[in-house]
Formats: sequence, C-alpha cells, structure tokens
Amino acid sequence: MSLLAFLTFSGLMLLGAVSPGPAVLLSARTGLTEGFRTGLALAAGIGTGACFWACMALFGLGVVFAAAPVLFSALKVLGGGFLLWIGWQLWRGANLPLAPEATAVPRSLPSAFRLGLATQLANPKPAILMSAVFLGTVPPDTPGWQIGALLCVIFCCETSWNTFVVRIFSLDRTRDGYIRMKPALDRTFGGLLALLGVKLAFF
Repeated sequence: MSLLAFLTFSGLMLLGAVSPGPAVLLSARTGLTEGFRTGLALAAGIGTGACFWACMALFGLGVVFAAAPVLFSALKVLGGGFLLWIGWQLWRGANLPLAPEATAVPRSLPSAFRLGLATQLANPKPAILMSAVFLGTVPPDTPGWQIGALLCVIFCCETSWNTFVVRIFSLDRTRDGYIRMKPALDRTFGGLLALLGVKLAFF
C-alpha cells in the first residue's frame, strides 16, 4: 500500500468521523452531563465500534448487504429503533434537574463504553462506506501489519474527534449554559437523535 493511498484512507476516515451523526450528538451530551472522564470511555466505545465495522468491511459485509438487501434493511430498522429509544429517554427527562445521581447517560466507565459501542453499531451505514473506501484504497494483497495500522487510524480518528467534542462540551462555561437551558437542549438532542433514527430506519 502506497503512502498516498494510506494518506487518502486516513483523510476519508477523518472526514467520516467529523461528519454530524448520533455518535457526535451523544458525545456532546455526555460531555455536558457526565464530564470528560465518562465521555472519554464513551469515545473509546465509539472508536471500537468503528473498528468492528471496518473488520466487517474487510470480510466483505458490503457485498453481503448488496446481495441480501433485506439484511441491511433489518439492521437499519433495529439501529433506528435504538436511536429513537435514546432520543425518547432524553426528551422524557428534559424537565428533570441535572444531578450527579440522576443523569441520562450511564456514569460508570464500562457502561459509557458500552453505550458508545452500541451507538456506533446501531448504524450499519459505516460498513458500506468503509467497504467502498477499502475497495478503493486498500489493495487485496495488503500485508496484515498494514491492515492493523489502518484499523489503528480508524480507532484514533473516531476516538480523538469524539474526545475533542466531549472536551468542548465538558468545560464549565458550556456546562453552566447547559444547566440554564437544560429542558430546551435535552429536547433538541433527543429530537435530533430521533430524527436520525427515523432517517436510518426508513431512508
């Protein structure tokens, strides 16, 4: 694999990571309500989920989806339902006061990691994107160590970007503003996640 192909691959993965989606929304919400430490675990779960879809792309999951569209549709509906559920939980708790003992996002690090992982796995579209990227930039005879390096790039892009989002939203000034506008912001986050769920499931 040439250096140019590697850089092209890395750039595409970074663009995919920074594009708005459920992972970025949840990272922002976690930074606001749970702080940087829990958000870091969430970001690691998101990065791990991206690596899972990359591995599936390497094994030809995109080809399977193309040959069996009903499987892709089923995964879209399940993933959309998961995002709708998260959105409803945020909307329903919008009027609850923000307290350390009662937050919308799990406080334990393993729970935050699992939530990040589940959020990324709820969206099967990255598998299609990564399949196209792998087909376009990664030769079939690429050595195993280079594949490992590509997976590290994917994990670093996803985790680093979402960690950056968490950090921005965990700052005291941002948090103070959130506390003042919690009902409206929670409904905004919940509504956007629900809309993304509907889009994923039906479009």
